[in-house]
Amino acid sequence: RGSWKAAGGVILNISQCSGCEYFPTALVFVKIIQPGMWWVLGAVVMPLCVLLLPRHWLAVEYVWVLVPYMTYDIYVMYLCHWHKSQEKGILEKKHSLASVWSFLLQERLMVTHHLFILIVGELGDFFVGCIFTAELSTPFVSLGKILMQLKMQDTLLHKVNGILILVTFFVCRILLFPFMYAAYGRQVGIPVYLVPFRIPLHCNIANAALIAPQLYWFRLICRKAARLYGGSPAHRSR
Repeated sequence: RGSWKAAGGVILNISQCSGCEYFPTALVFVKIIQPGMWWVLGAVVMPLCVLLLPRHWLAVEYVWVLVPYMTYDIYVMYLCHWHKSQEKGILEKKHSLASVWSFLLQERLMVTHHLFILIVGELGDFFVGCIFTAELSTPFVSLGKILMQLKMQDTLLHKVNGILILVTFFVCRILLFPFMYAAYGRQVGIPVYLVPFRIPLHCNIANAALIAPQLYWFRLICRKAARLYGGSPAHRSR
């Protein structure tokens, strides 16, 4: 298992860790700082592109960071899946076709989400900016996982972080889509309810494909929040 190189050239020794317990801690810089950078990029690009700026250099050049990060993140998800399988007694060889296929089947929604973000840039920089601002919730999700690994799920910090997850996820990942349609309608001077009928079909399909997993994940987050704020300590640790 050796050592992993994380963001900024930091070497994190995880040789004494087992299973997936080390992943949230080892990835803290990548999983919190990187989405924060995405949000900043989106916040800069999106308002300018609403004003019909054809391309923004940040959206064009950031692909050199985006592609390695997505590749890295998918690979880490695979390793976590493999370790969990080992702990469950599923003895598949690492990097074998069977283990990769098992990972793709179980994490197909997340992998599809990652790959879709890589191609959404072809829809225009306004969409790029919107999708990147959606990442504001990710640092809080990652922090929540870290707090659970540290057995801090009953602390005030974990409860406050849970509220931030709910708010940022709803605003930046659910309300984002009505906002995009409203922004387009305002830009071309038509009511928002006519926008789906005026834009190309593939744009509606792309938005539907993006919001579907967000609604599913938001449902899971709400269920988790219900356990966190209304359940017993035993339920909170799940």
